[in-house]
Parts: sequence; structure tokens; C-alpha cells
Amino acid sequence: MTVYNQISENRNKTFLIMFLFVIIFSTFFFLLGKYFDSPWGYFFAGIFISSVSSIGSYFYGDKIVLLTTGAIPANKKTYFNFYTVAENLSIASGLPMPKLYVINDSSPNAFATGRNPNHAVVCATSGLLEIMDRTELEGVIAHELSHVKNYDILLASIVAVLVGTLSLISDWVMRSMWWGGHDDDRENRNPIFFVLLIISMILTPIIATIIQLAISRRREYLADASAVLLTRYPEGLARALEKLQNNPRPMARAASSTAHLFISSPFGKKRLSWLTGLFSTHPPLEERIKILKSM
Repeated sequence: MTVYNQISENRNKTFLIMFLFVIIFSTFFFLLGKYFDSPWGYFFAGIFISSVSSIGSYFYGDKIVLLTTGAIPANKKTYFNFYTVAENLSIASGLPMPKLYVINDSSPNAFATGRNPNHAVVCATSGLLEIMDRTELEGVIAHELSHVKNYDILLASIVAVLVGTLSLISDWVMRSMWWGGHDDDRENRNPIFFVLLIISMILTPIIATIIQLAISRRREYLADASAVLLTRYPEGLARALEKLQNNPRPMARAASSTAHLFISSPFGKKRLSWLTGLFSTHPPLEERIKILKSM
């Protein structure tokens, strides 16, 4: 399989996953509405809530992420290599120059955010900028610019908000059903359907999270492949990932809500079982390095 075929296949699979996510989201609200005798009302309410959440994440998602991570604008004089590498790769890729930010953290990492290439942000930690040589930094920045070019930054923001919204609503409904009292109508409803609704409220956020993480993993592989197309030098990114692998310190302000945005897990290196690996936001660095070295 060529790199171009890999990119095309990953894009197609991602659209399929997004379609399944929408089906699951809508089905949850429809089942909720069936319990309260208003299936279509709840169904359209769910569509409305998800749409409002998506629009909010579209316009303000990057600002929220930068605030959450404690990022500050990168000064060109202080971070000259960071600035010039990003500038050169932006020209080579045909992308507008992104805004550059730095997180004062010794843990090496980087991410991209924004709603489109014209409003993109690339952020790196001070730890990453200290340990990477210019070739390795080119691999990292090319990876992040690939996220921008492939619109991964928008996809990740929208999916994260949808998952978060669904989890919050599921939790709120669960609490309301347990603590909101029991009227005569509710007691007369089919207990089997009540049990099915409880099961769906437990499983739906879990399934949605798995979908989110699957999208994140596939996008990391896609960004690695796209970065190689941009730099024509897979060894640079492979060496950069090896340095990340050998520096497993967790970030001081690591958060699960933004973890999937980073080039590697901000929680540091952990030995994962098959179950915890299922919920990991990133594919194994070992596997990514192996693929890069085989190119």
C-alpha cells in the first residue's frame, strides 16, 4: 500500500466512524424520548444540542484549548528555529503561516488546533524545543501542519464536544431519574424498557468515547504519513518520536479533554493492558516509529 492509498483509506474510514457516531447520538436521544413519551421531540432536541455545541467548538475551540494548556504566544527572537521551521514548511505545503504558541513545560510535546488553515495554531512545549534538532523539529511541525491541512483540528474539536455533551446529558438524565421522584405515570411504564434505557445511558458514552479515540489514533497515523510527504524524510520524524518515547515525563497540565490533540500522550509513558490500551488516545509510539522506518 502506498502512502497515498493509506491517506485515502484512513479518510474514508474516518467518515464512516463519524456517520456511526451521529447514528449512536441520535438513537440515544430517541430512546430517551421513547421513555418520556416524546421520541421525536427528544430526537430533534438532541440534534439541536449537538449542533449548538459544534458551532461553539468551531468558533471558540482553539481559544479554550490554549487557555486550558496555559500556552503563550511564541516570540520569534526567542524561538527562532520554531518560527523559521514553521514558516518554511508552511510555504512548502501551501498553507498560511499558523500562529505559534509555547507551553512552558519540560515534557516534550506539541499539538495543533483551530477551525481551518486560516485560523490554525501550532503549539510546542519548551521541553520539545530544547531537545529536538532542526531536522527532528521539521518532522514534528510537518506532523502538526498535516493535521491542519487534513482538517483534523476541526474534526477533533467537534467530536470532543459531541462526546462531552453526550456524557453530560447522560449523567444529568441518570441523576434526574434516580433523584427526581417517581410519579404514577413513570411507575406504570414497562420496567423492561426502563432497564434498557439505563443500559443505553451507561453504554452510549463509552461507545462514543471509543469512537473518539479511534478517530484520534487513525488521524495520528495519517498525519505521520502526510508529514513524510511534506518533508520527504521519514527519518526526521522517526527520530523525533524516539526522543518522545525516551522522555516519558507527563505534562504538568495534562487533561483528558485535550489529550487527543497532542503528538504523543501528555500523561507520560505507561504500560497498558489490552483494556486500558483500548481507551488510549494515541497509537503506540513503537508502532508509529516502525511504520516510519519502513517507508
